[in-house]
Amino acid sequence: MQFFIEVLLGGLLSGVMYSFVALGFVLIYKASGVFNFAQGAMVFAAALTFVGFQEMGLPFPAALLAAFAVMVVLGIVTERVVLRPLVNQPPITLFMATIGLTYVIEGLAQGVWGANVRGLELGIEDVPVQWLMDSTGIGVSTFDLFGAGVAALLVTLLALFFQYTRIGRALRAVADDHQAALSIGIPLQTIWRIVWAVAGFVALVAGLIWGARNGVSFSLTFTALKALPVLILGGFTSIPGAIVGGLIIGSTEKLAEVYLGEYVGGGIDSWFPYVMALAFLLVRPEGLFGEKHIDRV
Repeated sequence: MQFFIEVLLGGLLSGVMYSFVALGFVLIYKASGVFNFAQGAMVFAAALTFVGFQEMGLPFPAALLAAFAVMVVLGIVTERVVLRPLVNQPPITLFMATIGLTYVIEGLAQGVWGANVRGLELGIEDVPVQWLMDSTGIGVSTFDLFGAGVAALLVTLLALFFQYTRIGRALRAVADDHQAALSIGIPLQTIWRIVWAVAGFVALVAGLIWGARNGVSFSLTFTALKALPVLILGGFTSIPGAIVGGLIIGSTEKLAEVYLGEYVGGGIDSWFPYVMALAFLLVRPEGLFGEKHIDRV
């Protein structure tokens, strides 16, 4: 039982970090109706940019601020160059544009900073929490706890921002109905720039956490895409859905790896979440918290 709890807790903590990556997808989809396939590339580029600034000699706070500025600029430029010219185009056109943007961001980041694998240190060791180990015998990683805590804090702050600030209310109005928002004077282009800038910030924090855990390499792009099953389970337009979906995916992924891995071979954690998502699509395509889409004829 103790081992089961350890595995479950580790999966839940990883799930919170998956949720944070998924939040970047949700923000852009809610505000503009665009599924940003390039979010994974943004996570990779953010981590690589931060490490690159550190290699230039910048201290941690300065490198963080510089990387944040780069990601905000990237988000704003993306909105101006990619999204705005394609307004009112079919969704598949916008989706294909973000696929092309993925390769542009990946190539640009590696062209500027190089393609070598780097380490990223946040000063948090990946060791069991000693007091928890001493009192309960349950081993929980200090780094996983730190990463989940950071993700939970920022998700909470973003949720409060959307709920109680003027800009947040404008963002929710745009998400509900673009035309109605325009009719009451909400500037769509400004809102989209803000959303893409926030998505860049989310990508930076996710890149730092996952980069410190797994190293800064091209594989970060695929780690970020683990958020896709999270979105399918939680719903593409729901922040609470991103959280719940992340917890479900994180926990089941770890449990499957431990208890089913010996029967189906290694690497189950890389594909099991997608199998879960596929099965879930057959039962509830809109996700746990997504809105049902009804076409009236």
